[in-house]
Amino acid sequence: MMGPMAHLDVNSQIGSCMPLAAMRIGTIIHNIEVNPGQGGKLVRSAGTSAKILKEPISRYCLVRLPSGDEKLIDTRCRATIGSVSNPSHGQKKLRKAGQSRWLGRRPVVRGVAMNPVDHPHGGGEGRSKSSGNHGRTSLTPWGKPCKCGYKTAHP
Repeated sequence: MMGPMAHLDVNSQIGSCMPLAAMRIGTIIHNIEVNPGQGGKLVRSAGTSAKILKEPISRYCLVRLPSGDEKLIDTRCRATIGSVSNPSHGQKKLRKAGQSRWLGRRPVVRGVAMNPVDHPHGGGEGRSKSSGNHGRTSLTPWGKPCKCGYKTAHP
């Protein structure tokens, strides 16, 4: 008599890597390619996973990413079934500032704590929000306005 594992499809087992076209709706996946044959680019950090939402529409498959965004990905792109391990990675507390430095993270200094030569928000007496320039709006470190709906990023 055959065991219960004999009837399971090898393709649907966790850890199998295959094109999105060969996967069913609702499959949990990770390590997704953006372009066929390029290698996994999306959903690779600890504890993350994505989900296939719709059947392949022509050449594209709808996938919900961990951010909540839904993205159309080529059905020839490959992905791995299952989620990435170590879901508690983001909950780890760092005991001291040095531990953050060991991870390569440098300290973040606020612009208002700097001098005017170092940052557009710098300078002023005490906790001056206007940075000594009354009536001027906040600027990015490169001198562009960053409030009142001004777009600073490229689309």
